[in-house]
Amino acid sequence: MLELDGVTSRYGPVTALQDVDLVAEAGRITAVLGANGAGKTTLLRTISGLHRADAGTIRFDGRDITRLSTDQMTRAGMAHVPEGRGVITELTVKENLRLGALGRSTHRDAVSIDDVVDLFPILGDRSNALAHTLSGGERQMLVIGRALLATPKMLLLDEPSLGLAPRIVSQIFGVIRQLVHEQGLTVLLVEQNARSALSIADVGVVLGLGKVVAQDDAAILAADENLRHAYLGY
Repeated sequence: MLELDGVTSRYGPVTALQDVDLVAEAGRITAVLGANGAGKTTLLRTISGLHRADAGTIRFDGRDITRLSTDQMTRAGMAHVPEGRGVITELTVKENLRLGALGRSTHRDAVSIDDVVDLFPILGDRSNALAHTLSGGERQMLVIGRALLATPKMLLLDEPSLGLAPRIVSQIFGVIRQLVHEQGLTVLLVEQNARSALSIADVGVVLGLGKVVAQDDAAILAADENLRHAYLGY
């Protein structure tokens, strides 16, 4: 579904991604792993159009999307959930969710707020609460739910476990896996929590200083002790 061929991205004189080749197959979870500064966030920003690639080609569903804008990406069926749980704090939970449907893709059956609440019941309990009153885990559920309301074919997730308790991480990762199994959603998951990410991923990609240093079945990467110690920190 997603293919990167020789993608390079720079910030001025600094090369954040160098000649990256990557494939994320439809209906699977591909985890992108690596230490801080490896280029993980830049990778997602380059794919979703928030940062322009300086070289290479990005294809999504067979279409060259290298130069598309972020709103064009959304209409094409891609949803990006950036790091930081960016909710609109002055709006209620329900109002935040409604925003997700504004750029809705027409490539899949529409997702409703009720569907999102089925996945994350706490959002239904707190539907009239202002977003600034939510906990970190509730905010993460809200931004994922809002992205799902755009009815994407592919979900880009940047560090969804950051700063959350293990119980909440397990719940969120369980929902991600459920969406893949039941709805055929394709997920590109950027994570520093390599152990948790590999436990739900089908494929793992390891970045080191902007370059792909490994790409293989998630179970194979998780079992590679040398790789884990060198790049994944466990």
